[in-house]
Amino acid sequence: MKAKLMLSTLTAALFSLASQAHDGGIHTAPQSSVAPAFDIVHTRIRSEGNQLVFHMMTQGSPGSQTPSATGKLAGSTVFSYVWPTSLDPATVGFATQSGVLAFAVTHHPDFDDTPLFDENADGDPANDGARWHSHWVVLAPDAACGKDTLKVVDIPEGSRPPLPKTWPGLPLLIDSPGWSPQFKGDTVEVRVPFENIGAVKQASYDGVTAALRVNESIHAPLLCVSNVFKVASGNLSLPGKVDQ
Repeated sequence: MKAKLMLSTLTAALFSLASQAHDGGIHTAPQSSVAPAFDIVHTRIRSEGNQLVFHMMTQGSPGSQTPSATGKLAGSTVFSYVWPTSLDPATVGFATQSGVLAFAVTHHPDFDDTPLFDENADGDPANDGARWHSHWVVLAPDAACGKDTLKVVDIPEGSRPPLPKTWPGLPLLIDSPGWSPQFKGDTVEVRVPFENIGAVKQASYDGVTAALRVNESIHAPLLCVSNVFKVASGNLSLPGKVDQ
């Protein structure tokens, strides 16, 4: 009887923790027209101590679909799980008011933009694009990408704006901090150490799944959003609040 009681108590505790993981944030109805791996049903950003936890739940298994390799950079595809935020890009080391700061988990087999890290532990830090990894990016609209379409902001040739210490050297407002995404069942989470947690308490956010494409000319615009699979809010209104 005592063992059964302990098991029952443990099961209840685990169920409670699982439920809490999906409390708050942005809840979105499933959409049959979206591939299950990208069909967002829950998006959340919460703080735990000195970390931000970026959480996304999909109808299927996030990370299970990846882009096909083309063997070249030009025209190649990036799949992504993205948390656009209201945070000023200066919060993580970019120029102030330089665009929309977003955290992203990406996969792209044709290039590696995390040169400081050897994600597959094979001794070569320059061949890891085909593993899911994380970035801070700054987004802005550009008509060259298409009407009402976003891109990762380009750095003009000869310019050197403020950049994070882990900027990967690409001519883009992108940071490659090395925080590893964790995929488990129907969720993806990334724990991100953050120096000033207080600065994000009033921040708002949204959730997006999308494909991006490298421009055929590999020139500004270099990286455009080519296909939005789903937006958690439906209209990119950033309704989520950190820790709410």
